[in-house]
Amino acid sequence: MDVFIEPIGRLINQFSKLPGVGKKTAQRYAYKIIGMTEAEAKEFAESIIYCKQKVRYCKVCGNFTEEEVCEICKRRQGTAICVVKEPKDVIAMEKLHEFKGVYHVLHGVISPMDGIGPNDIRIKELLARIDGTVQEVIMATNPDVEGEATAMYIAKLLKPLGVNVTRLAHGIPVGGELEYTDEVTLSRALSERKSI
Repeated sequence: MDVFIEPIGRLINQFSKLPGVGKKTAQRYAYKIIGMTEAEAKEFAESIIYCKQKVRYCKVCGNFTEEEVCEICKRRQGTAICVVKEPKDVIAMEKLHEFKGVYHVLHGVISPMDGIGPNDIRIKELLARIDGTVQEVIMATNPDVEGEATAMYIAKLLKPLGVNVTRLAHGIPVGGELEYTDEVTLSRALSERKSI
């Protein structure tokens, strides 16, 4: 016998499909929905449907947009392209208010263990954007095995095109302590040290 009645079990099941949401959190979300007024629940459901209907990928960079081309691609010059794994990485970079170029979202990284190869992410689309006006491509994939492999693979493809390929610096986070820093991070921080 199921512990939950069917409607609650179904809602918990849907919430537990979200990344990072376990059964306990899914239960809390379900109970929160049940506690809402019908108008609040309807507004919540409509916002999900509205988002699915309105949000699409920019045909240039692959970022989220409501139109064919996103606002960043419309407003900025493409002399520098920052390559990221997912649209949420664009938001992280934009919060800095320092990068003035455009982006390219790969929608994944090369991961043979997961069956994801170079043709499964947006590498061809990136290469098509290298048109002579692009001076630098900044590889801003995560500093994990897959992110590093993807960055190196793309760098090898871009080098013959005469584009300066750079990688975000890696190292010890501000406020971090050496004794708690893993060897790979510490080694990278040492090799990428700079003058002060």
